[in-house]
Amino acid sequence: MKKIGIIPNFTKDKDMKLTRQIINWIEEHGGQVLLNEIEAEKINRKDLAYKSYKMYKESDFIIVLGGDGTLLGVARRVGWYETPILGVNLGRLGFLTEVELENLYTAMEKIFAEEYTIEKRMMLEAAVINNNVQVETFYGLNDVVISKGAFARIIRLKTYIDGHYLDSYSADGIIISSPTGSTAYSLSAGGPIVNPQNSLLIVTPISPHTLHARSIIVSDKEKVCVEVEGGDNEVVLTIDGQQGYKVKNEDKVVVSKADFYANFVKLNNRTFYDVLRNKLSEMVINKE
Repeated sequence: MKKIGIIPNFTKDKDMKLTRQIINWIEEHGGQVLLNEIEAEKINRKDLAYKSYKMYKESDFIIVLGGDGTLLGVARRVGWYETPILGVNLGRLGFLTEVELENLYTAMEKIFAEEYTIEKRMMLEAAVINNNVQVETFYGLNDVVISKGAFARIIRLKTYIDGHYLDSYSADGIIISSPTGSTAYSLSAGGPIVNPQNSLLIVTPISPHTLHARSIIVSDKEKVCVEVEGGDNEVVLTIDGQQGYKVKNEDKVVVSKADFYANFVKLNNRTFYDVLRNKLSEMVINKE
């Protein structure tokens, strides 16, 4: 019996109708559904209720309903358990989601028939260090961003690669991206597009105040250390554009490859380049 976790999207599935339909389909096909306690109570199915961490750990895979933003949040929470994730796109633009809603049940049939593969995606770890003490640790799938706060002042970021001095960027900030995140903020800031099957770090300054500053790619064995230099500017650390942390003057942020991967269910033969071509075309059309 397959154990299938479901993470609904209250914004796009307000009455939980879609979630109920998926539960019915799974149970009719002999599967077991796992929900967290709040969601199980919402649909009056307390028999499906689990603590979130237990659902992440015990599920054979997890269905995530939503767009890329929803999937990013789930990847950070589920990553430790390396439970496979199936992203179902309910949004407008989905680089990360595997299937569109209209293809969900066909996808489920393939999963029940074991006709799928698992694609591993590199995760990032960001450690905040103050006076040689690690005070916070964050994990992300897309990127770690160190940027100025609300005021329009540039900040100075002294950057090292594996202890070797790289540059002191006077800029609006800096992005340390995974290959998965290369099509997100890093791309907007002029960074390269990288196939997510690679394992590396992309360092991209945001609006640097020098002509020579460019993106640099470093290996997944190296650590990127960024030190906030001087001044009283507000500086913010952001993970995947969703988690925020106020960085203090002379804090160091050390970004490296995490010890675990995000695992995504793959059901079709489309390549990253197929997705890239289609999604970038959509972006151009929508802009027009």
